[in-house]
Amino acid sequence: MNNNKVNRIELFVVSPEEEGLRLDVFSVARLGGFSRSQIQRLIKAGHAAVDTAPRPPSYILKAGEEVRLEIPPPAPTDSEPVPQDIPLRVVFEDDDLIVINKEAGLVVHPAEGNRDGTVVNALLGRGVRLSSLGGQNRPGVVHRLDKDTSGVLVLAKTDRAYGELARQISAREVDKRYHAIIWGHLGVRAQRIDAPIARHPVHRQRMAVARRGGRQAVTEVFLVDTFEHFDYIRVITVTGRTHQIRVHLSHIAHPVLGDAVYGGRRAKAERESAQSRGRMGVLLKLMQRQALHASSISFAHPVTGRRLRFQTALPDDMRSALEFLCRAERSR
Repeated sequence: MNNNKVNRIELFVVSPEEEGLRLDVFSVARLGGFSRSQIQRLIKAGHAAVDTAPRPPSYILKAGEEVRLEIPPPAPTDSEPVPQDIPLRVVFEDDDLIVINKEAGLVVHPAEGNRDGTVVNALLGRGVRLSSLGGQNRPGVVHRLDKDTSGVLVLAKTDRAYGELARQISAREVDKRYHAIIWGHLGVRAQRIDAPIARHPVHRQRMAVARRGGRQAVTEVFLVDTFEHFDYIRVITVTGRTHQIRVHLSHIAHPVLGDAVYGGRRAKAERESAQSRGRMGVLLKLMQRQALHASSISFAHPVTGRRLRFQTALPDDMRSALEFLCRAERSR
């Protein structure tokens, strides 16, 4: 810790929709810019308290409790990412690119509050040489996934590959598909959301649909299955803005299940039976992050031009949530 700088103190009150969250999950969502592993280390080091009492990362929060977080000053940003021994699930690798199946909770590249423990650190730890065109902290990173979004991620190993992949993304020649569980029912088989996105005017760690200005954002949503209070959907992103899927689905009043930032942890529902509310509570315990998975990506190989498609299976938590919904539907 840098003793010449004062630690930052953040105070948060747990809202009713955040009740039932683990302390570490709540802290990641409220602070922004930190991975779950970093927050867990911070809590274990005694930098967090709930109603003035120290609590473990797994502590289950109640509405109205006050969470106090003490944030050490960021490390200097002029150092290059360090290699680290972090497990990764590699889907494909050749001389030009590497494709991984990113786990939820893993940040893609170093940034303020996330100087290590990222995908980039893990790849460097494997001895992978990444293109320098993304910048010192983002070598090889041509696109990103939110830290709590799981799924397929492509990184460039050479400058030639980086330039060509970046061109394809800009030209909208890369096909990216996701699966998600959302609150409520779309009411249609398919829906196109075309709404510009900008930084939230008050909560600067969040994004929002912009009334004026903003960057064009287009999301296509397709219904896969429907349950009593939820829909399981497939999503295609025509554009690739920060938090785009989560913002757009929240904008149409169907936030992603488990998304503490954009309204997806509504643990209680008025006018619903006690049984239904109980099922919702169980589902939120199964999903301690947003139920959003990058299931496939397709693009032309940056050197050979051959069309490639990579697919990843749903992670255990989303699969468990869907199995629970299917069982609840049958019993109903």
